[in-house]
Amino acid sequence: MKVKKQLENQVAEYEDLALLLEEAVISMDMAEEAEGEGLEEEAAELAKEAEKTLAQFDENAEKLRVRTLLTEEYDDCNVILSIHPGTGGLDAQDWAEMMLRMYTRWCEAKGFKMKVIDFQRDTEGGIKSVTATVTGEFAYGYLKAERGVHRLVRISPFNTAAKRQTSFASVDVTPELPEDIKVEIAPEDLRIDTYRSSGAGGQHVNKTDSAVRITHLPTNIVVTCQNERSQGLNKEYAMRVLYAKLMALAKQEHKDRIDQLKGNYGQISWGSQIRSYVFQPYTMVKDHRTGAETANVTGVVDGDLDMFINAYLNAHRNGEV
Repeated sequence: MKVKKQLENQVAEYEDLALLLEEAVISMDMAEEAEGEGLEEEAAELAKEAEKTLAQFDENAEKLRVRTLLTEEYDDCNVILSIHPGTGGLDAQDWAEMMLRMYTRWCEAKGFKMKVIDFQRDTEGGIKSVTATVTGEFAYGYLKAERGVHRLVRISPFNTAAKRQTSFASVDVTPELPEDIKVEIAPEDLRIDTYRSSGAGGQHVNKTDSAVRITHLPTNIVVTCQNERSQGLNKEYAMRVLYAKLMALAKQEHKDRIDQLKGNYGQISWGSQIRSYVFQPYTMVKDHRTGAETANVTGVVDGDLDMFINAYLNAHRNGEV
């Protein structure tokens, strides 16, 4: 159902694009007719309307194009997002809180739902750490671009001498995978051996091949059961044990895969940043992985992150990051 909804939304977006293009063409045709009839003012208004519609078309088409880049395994998952201050003291803690606001604004603009599940405020200012979930279509696909250390340069509000301060905070982005891990056991993956029980249990147990040994060939896990009086019951209990062992293995692999996706930033300080946000002595936000930059630092910290996310996704697809 989730995939079905995603596909329906993509079809709807495509249909909306087609409608916008049709509206722009109609407005341009009407502008030409008005100009031919000497209605210059009306023609100019229609041409302006067509230009506006085409601009909207270009914007929506780019969003849809970027969506086609989200094809990796976890891209359609929800997100667990964590922010931690690094070097910079109170400024870093304040920067971490600013970043929480930045991602909250971005989620609101995107139509995503953000829920804070752990929040540790510092008594002096800012936050020590925060963890939140982000729910929305392809949330991880977009937000994986934000994983890393973010550097802030500004006049410190905590410095009485009003000196410029550099501080750091890290963002960790993990896909939220479903907990209902299922294990499928194919019959051809099993080797089932029966043998005579050697344990206690009376004359019947010792004289029949009631004991069962099951080997799961792909993992080489072996389980045995010989305590029940019948081969059928021993097989049933052996299968239960095998399933439990495979579940434990799947959960461990699940954990290992998640651990691989988590950031390992070492010290959250100089030399490890993926992006710099500079308020002083000039205004600029620059992503050091892609080279994308803008002077509108206020707009970025207010949640306008799409430029950087899109640049990362394009570079990632091209193998540049």
